[in-house]
Amino acid sequence: MAVQKRFLLLDSILITFFTLRYAPQFAIYNSFFWNVATLYLIQTFALLLWSIVVYPVFLSPLRHLPSAPGASLIFGHFGPIFRDPSGEPQRDWVDNVPNDGVLYYRWLFNEPRVLLTTPKALAEVLVQRNYEFIKPQRIRSGLGRILGEGILLAEGDEHKRQRRTLMPAFSFRHIKDLYPIFWEKSREMTEAISTPLKTDSSSVVEIRDWASRATLDIIGVAGMGQDFNAIENPESMLNQTYRSIFTGSKVTQVLNLIANFIPPMILRALPLKRNEEMANAIKTIKKVAADLIREKRQKLKKGGRTDLDILSVAIESGGFSDDDLVNQLMTFLAAGHETTASAIAWAVYLLCKHPDVQKRLRDEIRSALPSISDKDAKISSTEIDHLAYLNAILNETMRVFPPVPLTLREAADNTTIQGYFIPKDTTIIICPWAINTSKALWGDDAREFNPDRWMGQGKANTGGAPSNYAITTFLHGPRSCIGKDFAKAEFACLLAALVGRFEMELEDKNWKLEIQGGITARPKGGLRVKMMPMDGW
Repeated sequence: MAVQKRFLLLDSILITFFTLRYAPQFAIYNSFFWNVATLYLIQTFALLLWSIVVYPVFLSPLRHLPSAPGASLIFGHFGPIFRDPSGEPQRDWVDNVPNDGVLYYRWLFNEPRVLLTTPKALAEVLVQRNYEFIKPQRIRSGLGRILGEGILLAEGDEHKRQRRTLMPAFSFRHIKDLYPIFWEKSREMTEAISTPLKTDSSSVVEIRDWASRATLDIIGVAGMGQDFNAIENPESMLNQTYRSIFTGSKVTQVLNLIANFIPPMILRALPLKRNEEMANAIKTIKKVAADLIREKRQKLKKGGRTDLDILSVAIESGGFSDDDLVNQLMTFLAAGHETTASAIAWAVYLLCKHPDVQKRLRDEIRSALPSISDKDAKISSTEIDHLAYLNAILNETMRVFPPVPLTLREAADNTTIQGYFIPKDTTIIICPWAINTSKALWGDDAREFNPDRWMGQGKANTGGAPSNYAITTFLHGPRSCIGKDFAKAEFACLLAALVGRFEMELEDKNWKLEIQGGITARPKGGLRVKMMPMDGW
């Protein structure tokens, strides 16, 4: 669009020059400036009319795809997309608009979107031709500030190299060895929550805050060999920094919207409090990451032993500069704790809404695991992984409430999906919230929380769905979440500790859930839960 506008300006200048020189009777104004300005405005209006209405509504090759109803002539389907939680309109469209793998809808000013709706379409984009569909540049620019330009945002051969280098830190065997760390931090969290209960039989806590602090500590110890002590001290610098980043607001939502239309450098230069907060937060995170890298390198120079954590593996590979390492740490610090914290909040919410499920899970945990109060008790991966109902609840929670409900790709070139022509630069939507609760894949009770769908012969990994692609919480293929097993393991330990130790119910039983969007989806305003310690564990 910027190139087109420059062309229109040049075109307006040339037309004005030749008109005033050779055919002044056809000029709009005798003034060179006003003639150029008027021509530029007319051409700009014509370009906008073409790009916003004429082409997308009447001429786009995508218009023949199955389309969502209720589009505005100018604003497309943006109304419900902006108003509703991220992924909610897409969830309804997947269930109610007949289609065979792809569905067309229009974002603000009719910018095209193609929503993937079936396992075959997902397999094509995520696995078979995954590097032909890249993350949009505007997303990379926005998330890159917070997550760093590491493995999450790398593309093509660079992504392959980074993933290959980091895989040893996420190997099956290594994740199994981390369970004691996960359990110890889970024990520390439950003890910290229990402390005020010694003088009061019940206490209300904001559970997502506790989960966020615990997962930040876990990624610190298991990923970087550094305990950030966020459980012990909620005012710790890094915890407060991430709370500042992930605190959603209308201002943040509007800024994210504006970022689609103006260059990021201009947006970040605006004298807004949010810009200042973000700049300070990112500066802090980069300093923490740089300090961790320097300490690890010094340890290596002295001949010290490094552990098989993310940072050690990345340094010893020799494949990353210090700047690259800062980006990788930013990725794993943010993505490695924020998503799992959201998953914990959703699990607690669902267990509060289903006390019978909560009790059944507590019985399983207490019968199989040693008391969380026993500091000398050792927990292995085998003990946690063999808790069938716990793992069913984890899977069902992440199915019903995937922490990241929607993600984007972009066609790098003209291509096809399921035989349909997709023009270059078309935004492709992968919506885990829609796929995970699709009635075509999960049946009429797709939106209901039912852990038993994961119980029984052959259901532990599929939930009884007909395809692996019926669950897209961690995506699939070469761009799937490298930390999937890490996240699921810490999720299991944290939830087992909470449910085994406390009976939980919502502070207000009539509280109505509202979902707050952002990088992750979570209960709006936090989740206030009454925690009642249970004897004998």
